[in-house]
Amino acid sequence: MKALIVALSFLTRLPMPRVAADEADFARAIRLYPVAGLAIGAVVAGAGWLAALVDPWVGALAALGAWVWTTGALHLDGLADLSDGLGAAHGDRSRLLSVMADPHIGSFGVVALVMQLLAKLVLLHGLPAGAWPIVALIPAAARIGPLVWARVLPPLRPGGLGAMVSRAVRPFDMIGWIITVLVLGLLYLPLAIAPLLIVSLALWFRRKLGGMTGDVHGAGIELTETGLLVATLLYLAP
Repeated sequence: MKALIVALSFLTRLPMPRVAADEADFARAIRLYPVAGLAIGAVVAGAGWLAALVDPWVGALAALGAWVWTTGALHLDGLADLSDGLGAAHGDRSRLLSVMADPHIGSFGVVALVMQLLAKLVLLHGLPAGAWPIVALIPAAARIGPLVWARVLPPLRPGGLGAMVSRAVRPFDMIGWIITVLVLGLLYLPLAIAPLLIVSLALWFRRKLGGMTGDVHGAGIELTETGLLVATLLYLAP
């Protein structure tokens, strides 16, 4: 129960009881990230479904707003930092890490944020009314990514939380969640491509960065969510 509270406290703005937690607790909480994603998805889908009764665009905007609020824009921040780093580094890994560590946002980050939010808004609007159950599961499926990336990619900042997370992820956790999302894919086919998206991002992260940071985990979650929204729209399109 403590690990779940830590995961929900870290990944969401949902009210949680206070618990004493150290870095090891935060690292172990990664095993329950998909459960936290399910809570996020329930809020997003619920807000979108209710608001869509008024108008589809209102529903899409409500779902997007709930998505940003529930996560505290945590992963969007990671996407912006990664975009700034890749845009300014020009192949220099030390420069990339330095830019990503800068708390200020640059032009590459702003463009990435705008494009990501617009993409989610348009994709949510394009989904038919019956797609909200799939939307509810997308954040959970996307949060399997950190388990895989932490396990297969080295931390770019050894000795930090990223290194502890990589040791906390057990093969059982990673494989178990992948099997779970594939089983769910039997009911909602678009979810079945989540492992493919996650593995593809792992290969891209390895080629571009050589490893992982917390910002990269956040960016990967955002990109996986958008990819799953695209897959859902294509699957349900008439």
